[in-house]
Amino acid sequence: MIYKFKSKATGDLIMLGPNGDQLLRLLGREPAASGIFEVADLAALQRRLEAAVAEAEAAAGKRGDGNGNGGSDGDDQEQPQLEAGVGLRQRVWPMVQMMERSAAAGEPIVWGV
Repeated sequence: MIYKFKSKATGDLIMLGPNGDQLLRLLGREPAASGIFEVADLAALQRRLEAAVAEAEAAAGKRGDGNGNGGSDGDDQEQPQLEAGVGLRQRVWPMVQMMERSAAAGEPIVWGV
């Protein structure tokens, strides 16, 4: 399944199924083929995403695979985190931006319609 989040205030945001499912769960929603984020809820939903990112980064930092050097001896400091993959912050950032712009414009975010 592919999620296509839409708002009149922004361009469309497309996410693959597992990533969209994860996003919806972080926002306290069950994955569904269609839905809406109301304008009145956007600020609270954005804070939820930011809190989830902070929690994920704190957990990664404790494991040593966070933004720090994680025990590096200094030889590979020119390319930190290139092999780490896409983190939660990068994955949800487009939605945070969409929420900010949609809230400012007074437009809801919908998907599956």
